[in-house]
Amino acid sequence: MKKPFLILVLVLNAIMSYGQQLPLYPVSYRIFSPLIINPAYSGSKDFLSADAIAGFKGNNYSQILSANTRISRKVPGYLLSSRSSEFTNLGAGGTLFNIIDDSTQSAGIIASFSYHIPINKQSLTFLSIGAAARGTWHKLKADEDADRNQKDFIFPNADFGIYLYNPSFYAGVSATNLLGRTADRDTLSSYSIPVSRQFNLQAGAKLVISRALRLVIEPSILINTDDSLTFDIKENLEPMLKIYAGDFCLGTYFNDYSKISFFFQYRFPRFYVGTFFALSKDSPYFKESPTTEIAIGINFSNAKSGFVKNGHW
Repeated sequence: MKKPFLILVLVLNAIMSYGQQLPLYPVSYRIFSPLIINPAYSGSKDFLSADAIAGFKGNNYSQILSANTRISRKVPGYLLSSRSSEFTNLGAGGTLFNIIDDSTQSAGIIASFSYHIPINKQSLTFLSIGAAARGTWHKLKADEDADRNQKDFIFPNADFGIYLYNPSFYAGVSATNLLGRTADRDTLSSYSIPVSRQFNLQAGAKLVISRALRLVIEPSILINTDDSLTFDIKENLEPMLKIYAGDFCLGTYFNDYSKISFFFQYRFPRFYVGTFFALSKDSPYFKESPTTEIAIGINFSNAKSGFVKNGHW
């Protein structure tokens, strides 16, 4: 256990700055679908998880579809004629995203793969190593007033991550958009594609408050940085708190300290729904549109029904 924690500490010491992420929105994918932050997250649950998130703020719209699973294989059952499934050490995931605002549009695809190494004999603690390949299309819309023609960019990218997890604790480090931004071949243009190399550290724990009431709290933190070597607590440090009460979850996420944010999530027998809101502290509702996002997810199992009826958070 010492070596994984040492790796996390060394990467934490390297975190010093903040930059441009792609995708940046919806904000709540960091809550509902952390696969996009760290490819090593793929396959960390004992079921296939599929998530869809959509958000809007004024004229800005964003959507994300993602899914991840631990790859299983067929093995002989207890009876000679029967076969059952068991999980391998391999995980896989995929993501599609689309972001539209007044002047740009970005769309992309991410394919993630991971390998999970059991740390203890009970196979409850795993160290996952993951990598992802990205393909992104970015469009700068034409603007007659600015005498600007439409520009299209297509470029590849890559991610890498490490994720340590068990039922009560998790921590991960990752680097996304490792290839950085592609160059604009127009030498007269000063436009920079809004993407940069990102480094992330995420850690959290689930603390049981009452088993009878099924009350659990989950404090966590996300530290995001790029290679610009600047640091600001309000820009880099993103704490989150989740409170679980049975099938209901509520919490807050400090992605933007100038806003009050909160989210809700309810788990039905075969799927969940969630919402995220962020309201400005400085401007009333009628002057600045709130950030509103909706999430829905379905969990599939290897059982004959195909669904996880009584899953876990």
